[in-house]
Amino acid sequence: MLDQNIHDGGTREVREPREDRAARTGRAAGERPRRIYLLDALRLIAALAVLSYHYMARGGGWHTDVKAVFPTAFPFAAYGWLGVQLFFLISGFVICMSCWGKSLREFFVSRVVRLYPAYWFAVVATTVTVAVIPGGASRPRWSDVLTNLTMLQEAFGVEHVDGAYWSLFAELRFYLLFAVVAWWGLTYRRVLLFACVWAAASVLYARAPVDDPIRVLIMPDDSWYFIAGIALYLMHRFRPNLMLWGVVLLCFCSSLPFALNTWKNTATYMGHAVPSWPVVLIIAASFGVMALVATKDLSFIRWRWLSYAGALTYPLYLLHQVIGRELFSLLDGRMPTYALLALVVTGMLAAAWLVHRFVERPLGRRLKHGLAQL
Repeated sequence: MLDQNIHDGGTREVREPREDRAARTGRAAGERPRRIYLLDALRLIAALAVLSYHYMARGGGWHTDVKAVFPTAFPFAAYGWLGVQLFFLISGFVICMSCWGKSLREFFVSRVVRLYPAYWFAVVATTVTVAVIPGGASRPRWSDVLTNLTMLQEAFGVEHVDGAYWSLFAELRFYLLFAVVAWWGLTYRRVLLFACVWAAASVLYARAPVDDPIRVLIMPDDSWYFIAGIALYLMHRFRPNLMLWGVVLLCFCSSLPFALNTWKNTATYMGHAVPSWPVVLIIAASFGVMALVATKDLSFIRWRWLSYAGALTYPLYLLHQVIGRELFSLLDGRMPTYALLALVVTGMLAAAWLVHRFVERPLGRRLKHGLAQL
């Protein structure tokens, strides 16, 4: 969902058939890879938005109504769930970019290496935390924990060890669909065709039963963000044109009914209703800032420390919700509220860095080496 190895594919115009040659080599003539640091920053902002929603809007284990605990922060944190939509936008952009010129096998290996090491650790850490801390969460069955380790628990109707993992299944479905064009070979025309076909299928299945297998695969609720990210990357790699802008605009407009439906459900989750107009504004801002990334209007942002911020994002997302909720439930009332919040957030950031440094990187290297032997 949140690829860390982000490189700038370049934006010089490349025409057919030169583009086809670039697709085979993975790099246009004279192109020089360059990290897009702004994407690291956006990923961390999205993760912190989701964290704020879980900690200061949805309840987060506090013993008192969360709106009363955080009266100033609540109206903003109530929209933090939209950080996932920004994640999906970034994912469409980054997966297309990082997989350009790679074979299907390389695409598969890169996704497994990227997603699973930190995820396995997070599943185990969350399970142990729930078992050890009397915070109120029910302990998952060991069979459910083992199923969660596959990341396919939603497909099997098994509860997530941490509710935040639902978005990973959406990422896996995106990868499965994108594997088709990765197998075919990425070129401008093929990727654009893939995006258009996926958009058309999303329209056709938007009103299908939620348990329809094809609808589950196409995921019309969330597909629009991935498709828009793909179109934005094509702008970035080649050049903006009317067709690509049209795809992005279509995706923005089509995403709103589903986002507003999710907004209705947040009243149930939070126990409080909030206005709907910020949903539209935040999604528009997410599309807008990604458009600036695509057109390189913000390419001057090259602060290297942002790469460290980006490295925290995936482990932070995986660890924060249930572990944070258990800590709040255990410690609420034993220390000042904001001190406890600061302590837990700082602890989550520190844990995310440790997981990245001592789990993701070494285990990822070993896993990559092992898969390369197959």
